[in-house]
Amino acid sequence: MVLESNDKLILLTNDDGLYAEGLRTLLNIMEEFGKVVLVSTIESMSGMSQALTVKTPLRVKLLEENEKHRIYACNGTPTDSVKLAINQLLERKPDRVVSGINHGANASVSVLYSGTMAAAIEGCLYGINSVGFSLNDFSRTADFSHCGKYIRMVMQAIDREPLPEGICLNVNIPAKPENEIKGILVCRQAKGSWVEEFQKRKDPMGKTYYWLTGIFNNHEPDATDTDEWALANNYVSVVPVTVDMTAHWYIDKLKSTFTE
Repeated sequence: MVLESNDKLILLTNDDGLYAEGLRTLLNIMEEFGKVVLVSTIESMSGMSQALTVKTPLRVKLLEENEKHRIYACNGTPTDSVKLAINQLLERKPDRVVSGINHGANASVSVLYSGTMAAAIEGCLYGINSVGFSLNDFSRTADFSHCGKYIRMVMQAIDREPLPEGICLNVNIPAKPENEIKGILVCRQAKGSWVEEFQKRKDPMGKTYYWLTGIFNNHEPDATDTDEWALANNYVSVVPVTVDMTAHWYIDKLKSTFTE
């Protein structure tokens, strides 16, 4: 892949692994927007959030290259993939970091655990316009055929109006036929939590182990301006995510507790 000066360079990754259907779907779409460098792991790194590999060496292997893309396999996390690509693998800083398409929604507090969104947030930290895409279907046989329309709409919107520094987008697409999706809804992250998060089980030797599971509890089911409401009502949710986690509204109040 030869990168010309006028080519848009897109860094692509995910947390479901190199051979996930969602990643391959997104690769095909991103090739419409520029030259693509894909860096991903062989195995799933779902739920790794912003984890970095610090105890073992990072290794990367070039698997495929043609005039439209280069594909690398990396043994690290999604965040490792972004850092390694920007620091070592790319000819220059990418114009976009795009992550997904995740198998399963990353709405509400799931954004905190998501490796898919961690990669987008990492791109954001480098000052790059970044987006994480997810489909609200956890099945390995999920149908991604209707996602392209909305992914293109989001990417075109960023081309027209680049994101401000420190903001990336969390985009979740309903697992519905295209004729049932009502459109795109720009909204906020719903307040919620996961409950009953572990199942206690016995292995064949009779030893106890625990399996991560859980049920999502939406704390504001009637709020119509959240990503959870959007997905439940067949809208594509688009949430602007900031890397600044400061509770700005509480600063003055907290100061007062130390001065009283």
